[in-house]
Amino acid sequence: MKWLSTEITSARYLPMQSVPVSIPQADLKRALSETQPVWKRNLERLLESGQFVLGDQLAEFERGFARATGASFALGVGSGTNAIELCLRDAGITSPDQQVLTSPLTAPFTGLAVLNAGATLRFADVCPDNLLLNPDSVATHVTAQTAAIMPVHLYGQACPLARFAEFGKVLVQDACQAHGATCQGRALTGYSRYVAYSFYPTKNLGCLGDGGAVATDDPGVAERIRSLRDGGRCGDHISHTAGMNSRLDELQCCFLLAFLPCLTQWNAWRAERAALYDDLLTNCPGIQLLKRSPDSVNHLYVVRAQRRDALREYLGRGGITTGIHYPVPLHLQPAFASSGGRPGEFPHAERACQEILSLPLWPYMDLDTVELTAKAVRSFYR
Repeated sequence: MKWLSTEITSARYLPMQSVPVSIPQADLKRALSETQPVWKRNLERLLESGQFVLGDQLAEFERGFARATGASFALGVGSGTNAIELCLRDAGITSPDQQVLTSPLTAPFTGLAVLNAGATLRFADVCPDNLLLNPDSVATHVTAQTAAIMPVHLYGQACPLARFAEFGKVLVQDACQAHGATCQGRALTGYSRYVAYSFYPTKNLGCLGDGGAVATDDPGVAERIRSLRDGGRCGDHISHTAGMNSRLDELQCCFLLAFLPCLTQWNAWRAERAALYDDLLTNCPGIQLLKRSPDSVNHLYVVRAQRRDALREYLGRGGITTGIHYPVPLHLQPAFASSGGRPGEFPHAERACQEILSLPLWPYMDLDTVELTAKAVRSFYR
């Protein structure tokens, strides 16, 4: 398997009609424009206060984000990667003797957070129909050394959390793509003490840089994470524990506070566009749709495509930008060689990485643009 190859598979297809389009994979300009009056006022408040770290707007955002996700507490941190690491550190999972079992089909930052915490990374395979971590595969890979299981709510869809809770291990949820998602109608924090979010700009709820949060219903966890993110301090200048410097900037909260009231509507618009893609691409030769639950917040619209690289080149020539989330499974990436993963060990994840394609999707995307993109995909497979 040529995991890093850029070679395009030869294919016979009709050339795309020349149309003056330029469709990004995601577009943030309209969201910024629509919320501009709010974030401008927030910026003015920030400059007047002069409190740029751990200030009032962070506290206000934390309360609002907790309500939006159904959590009792939310703690703003520097990134989604830091959020995962802080969860593991609070749970005491910081030793190479402790293993964290997660999906190989995710961003590298999931795995890097485990290594940064000091634990050992292990993997289980994904379900071929939705690409989420497979509880049956987890059952075959969990051992006495497994200290935590980390389901990744990939593309905005929650994993079957009740199944993972049955293993009796610490459950740390990577919800970095799942802002506003629930699992069988329940808040994610109803299944475990640790839920990690990212506010990277292209997320369903993003800022204008890096940012993240830990959500929990446990007041003890909230108190400890609040200290750990601030160098182990407790409102003083003494490090009571070996914490880290990972605080969500007040500057980013100016934008997050403006975006947060829009999250429910934006997620609804994503769902509407994803449903239209489903209608237009159902029974399209060469395309397999992923199975989604009603709880999904549709962070990305991903299909499995035959001759994926050729399709992507074809769409690009027509002005349609696509993405691959993700091109190489973690167990085959050099940074995670210590996991002991081998080619062929997780066949569903490995095959998916050769087929998945993220089509354009964002809340303000015109429905005509969805139709144009789907039409272009269908024209490739004629």
